[in-house]
Amino acid sequence: MDARRITGQTKIMLLLADPVSHVVGTEAITAFMRAAGHDFVCVPVHVGPQDLAGAIQALRAYRNCVGSGVTIPHKIPVLPLLDELTGRAQAIGSVNCIRRDPDGKLIGDNVDGAGFVRGAVEAGVELAGLRVLLLGAGGAGRSVAFALAEAGMVELVICNRDRAKVAGLADAVAAAYPGVPVRTGAADATGFDMIINATSVGMAGKDDDHLLDFATLSADMIVADIVMKPERTRLLQAAEAKGCRVLFGRRMMDGQLALMRDFLGL
Repeated sequence: MDARRITGQTKIMLLLADPVSHVVGTEAITAFMRAAGHDFVCVPVHVGPQDLAGAIQALRAYRNCVGSGVTIPHKIPVLPLLDELTGRAQAIGSVNCIRRDPDGKLIGDNVDGAGFVRGAVEAGVELAGLRVLLLGAGGAGRSVAFALAEAGMVELVICNRDRAKVAGLADAVAAAYPGVPVRTGAADATGFDMIINATSVGMAGKDDDHLLDFATLSADMIVADIVMKPERTRLLQAAEAKGCRVLFGRRMMDGQLALMRDFLGL
């Protein structure tokens, strides 16, 4: 299939973000869907918070749209604008993928966390039994936290600057997975097996004042970052310098693609 060919038969997926300069996932989504034989294109759309409701309403009317991806900062604010949530999105409390049904009904799901876990497993990381420090309690952080608990962590410690937000997330994950010890903690990697940055810190064009003291990293750790641009964030550069095993942000994106395809009904 000619990757440049876009016609009236092409199925369109949007990706709502603010800003869009960091967005690279649209290319991966398009390539994956086209490789599966679909006449498909994913397009980034710059939508500010004040215009999100209007954009979601417009999506209902776009009959050749199969849906939309959702990224920073819309993953949580989009929830009340949708008609329905999957059980997973409802539990997580954020959405990163919207399906548009033929009648204009919009259903939200979140495959961030499931994609992260799948990407890590495909990279040969055995998640069960690890002590994990998760940085971030926003839309992506919430999804990753639930998926990690489902994967069987020995302990999950969540750190975020907003103490109320992180406490609420820890309580929600602990209630959903009572067999996994979940608590809030400081941004100190000492004693952990795996460190995950699930914030936008380190993203191109963003403030790079990182949450974590890199001096607490050690060579026996696995360090993952969900940021895709740049590929080597300051965190991953510091981890590589310490001899850590690193997982790039593209791993989470790649892990989501089949899940996204199935949810969209392609």
